[in-house]
Amino acid sequence: MAYLDPAAGSAREGKQTAAVTNAAAATAAAAAGATPTKAEYDALLADVNALRTKYNALLAAMRASGQMAS
Repeated sequence: MAYLDPAAGSAREGKQTAAVTNAAAATAAAAAGATPTKAEYDALLADVNALRTKYNALLAAMRASGQMAS
């Protein structure tokens, strides 16, 4: 959708952000007991790191398209 640029007096078109794929399904499950095991912790850590990677890719795409300042 175009918008008016008051400084230039003309319509400007926005750029579309590059596609970023959806995050994969979570691999972590609820802890079996009161204290999580190393395997449960590691699965949760892997999920958090995967989401962090997706989030950073989305931010980079938004910066590249001009939707967000660098």
